[in-house]
Amino acid sequence: MSGRYRYTLGDRTYRFADLAEAMAKATPERSGDRLAGVAAGTAEERAVAQSVLADLPLKAFREDLLIPYEADEVTRLIVDTHDADAFAPVSHLTVGDFRDWLLSDRATPEVLAALRPGLMPEMVAAVAKIMRNQDLILVTRKCRVTTAFRATLGLEGRLSTRIQPNHPTDDVNGIAASILDGLMYGAGDAVIGINPATDNVAQAIRLTHLMAEIIDQYDIPTQSCVLTHVTNTLECIEAGAPVDLVFQSVGGTEATNTSFGFGLQDLAEARDAALSLNRGTVGDNVMYFETGQGSSLSAGAHHGLDQQTCEARAYAVARHFKPLLVNTVVGFIGPEYLFDGKEIARAGLEDHFCGKLMGLPMGCDVCYTNHAEADQNDMDTLMTLLGVAGVTFIMGIPGADDIMLNYQTTSFHDALYLRRALGLRPAPEFDDWLARMAILDSDGGFLLSDGVPDGFAQSLKRLPQDA
Repeated sequence: MSGRYRYTLGDRTYRFADLAEAMAKATPERSGDRLAGVAAGTAEERAVAQSVLADLPLKAFREDLLIPYEADEVTRLIVDTHDADAFAPVSHLTVGDFRDWLLSDRATPEVLAALRPGLMPEMVAAVAKIMRNQDLILVTRKCRVTTAFRATLGLEGRLSTRIQPNHPTDDVNGIAASILDGLMYGAGDAVIGINPATDNVAQAIRLTHLMAEIIDQYDIPTQSCVLTHVTNTLECIEAGAPVDLVFQSVGGTEATNTSFGFGLQDLAEARDAALSLNRGTVGDNVMYFETGQGSSLSAGAHHGLDQQTCEARAYAVARHFKPLLVNTVVGFIGPEYLFDGKEIARAGLEDHFCGKLMGLPMGCDVCYTNHAEADQNDMDTLMTLLGVAGVTFIMGIPGADDIMLNYQTTSFHDALYLRRALGLRPAPEFDDWLARMAILDSDGGFLLSDGVPDGFAQSLKRLPQDA
């Protein structure tokens, strides 16, 4: 055992078998790591592991791979795409020094942007483990990641929203009504994204056409996505469906992604197919990924790693395919992985920090399941913290209650609150559209309190009809 994973405290010596154990035991407490049997046994052991991690050179993550190169295609992607030149400015630092450097004025937005290709996800996960919540927020505020398709996302002073108009029977009129409800609250600039209740190619094509018709009818500068499996989306494209974005849930190990039914080559093929449609107007970021701490453990594919480190590795997968959006669905898997509001909030800040530092357009589904020890006040807290940290987008769902997936998240009203409280605006193209449609004024005021504008009211009469 390497001496670098040993720490003496008084007359007691703590020993960690390897880097994976030190990483896991340094992680702030959460139920998923306890379930996996990798968490620290005491607060003292956690503090010791954090001290070991803080003294570890960043270079060690190049030498001590958490999953062997030959055993995992995600590891191979991480190693093969690591940019040594970009890494050079911080290559002499320890994890603790890196934290201090990130918090310093030397780490400007421009410097952080140049560093991204040089950061392995394990380095980013490690530094997150020794940071307080305020550290995560302060550093992430300096990380600006801009992407575009029909709207430009991630600009300073902007907060975007996904309309999530799910319906338990995929009723077209019910979905269309939810979409229009969201639009009238100024939501939808990140994406209009449907989780289909019936997940097959025919249904995905049907829902894709519905959203394209609404976007075209109102000339909305946004993008649509049916959150179906990547292979289904490929078939939709081959059938001539008007696909904007390709969706896939991704994990941080090859075995996790295999359990989801895809490999990296499938993502590359789907991205190429979506690019060939050339449907973007201001950019060509065509991928939408969702992640969440605990997915690798729930699939039995975590290789003994803690869930936050696995999550950061998922961001390496996402980064490689230049996505428009990445969404950590932070409390969706349940209290077995994040027990209560405190653990959900910490995980949300970690995910946002790790993703943004690696160069991803991070959003967050600020959510919880009904059997978790959490409520909407906990979500208000996390949503506000993420807004201060510069989150790219959040969810917008009628009443904050997804009636198809049966979990609690954020509403159209929540996005209005966050924009008003923090002085944020939607994406610029969408902001202009809201003004043209007399939904929001130039100061962000809500105009529909005076009644639905005549032009919009006439459009409502032409909702797509279910066949």
